Amino acid sequence: MVLSNALPRGLSVATLIIVLDQISKYWIIEKVMRPEGVDGAPFYSAIRIEVLPFLDLVMAWNRGVSFGIGNTGGEWNAIILSALAMLICAGMAYWLAKAETLLVQVALGGIIGGALGNVIDRARFGAVADFLDVHVAGYHWPAFNVADSAITVGAVFLVVDSLFGARDSSKN
Repeated sequence: MVLSNALPRGLSVATLIIVLDQISKYWIIEKVMRPEGVDGAPFYSAIRIEVLPFLDLVMAWNRGVSFGIGNTGGEWNAIILSALAMLICAGMAYWLAKAETLLVQVALGGIIGGALGNVIDRARFGAVADFLDVHVAGYHWPAFNVADSAITVGAVFLVVDSLFGARDSSKN
């Protein structure tokens, strides 16, 4: 029996995503937005830094899920969302171990890494740090981060694989 490289390959992608995500969040939180304190409690000014005509750096704390849905939850919200993310990651790791194509391995690794990057934020801060603001003609997409980008790209890769990936008809 030959061991597949799928799991190590996908987990390498996940690790890379986690590292890039956490470094980018450290940089934005600690170096760019410069937290200030009011009576000992840190806060972040409403700073908007233009990077490109359609891209700004901002500081937003998301206590919910995608697009801030459920953003009103407290400590239990972070715990429940983190537990759910961990369960989903476990299922995806199982899928990853059986993944046969490089595209699916990279996709699942990206999704796992992105989800775990956001879990780390919830454990550290009780919320996810979002800082990328894309806008066109006055319309702003909800702020996001490197982890969110990896999850989105991974999901797109899975759709591409399901639509266009080669299938072995002998495995029915």
